[in-house]
Amino acid sequence: MNKDNLLAKRVVDYMYDNDKFSQWLGIERIKVEQGHCVLKMKVREEMVNGFGIAHGGVAFSFADSALAFASNAYGRLSVALDCSINFSVAVKVGDVLTATANELSLTNKTGTYLIEITNQENEKVGFFKGTVYRTSKEYFKEK
Repeated sequence: MNKDNLLAKRVVDYMYDNDKFSQWLGIERIKVEQGHCVLKMKVREEMVNGFGIAHGGVAFSFADSALAFASNAYGRLSVALDCSINFSVAVKVGDVLTATANELSLTNKTGTYLIEITNQENEKVGFFKGTVYRTSKEYFKEK
């Protein structure tokens, strides 16, 4: 594993260990790199709304975690500035979702990401776009 991927893993491990909500969602980290990540989770019964489909906030939060992990993996604290989501297919209890975050642009101050959410049938169930502000704070100052 190269130096950049080691830093990415270290940062995301630190974030996840302190992120009780991502843990509650049951997020599994499949791949973590600077500017990119792949996450999985299974939709549980307590995640559905009154219509019997997954609450939109669950998919939003899942994608938001992917945004956070991909953007912070550079080692600089990054926080969301603007996020939006579109739902294309209803998500049900038992569905296994995959969120794939890809970096669209990166500057010294901002980063923009597209996160596609798919189900176990590889249907695209949601599209999330997020922009982050990149602070100057570093997670781990190397000596």
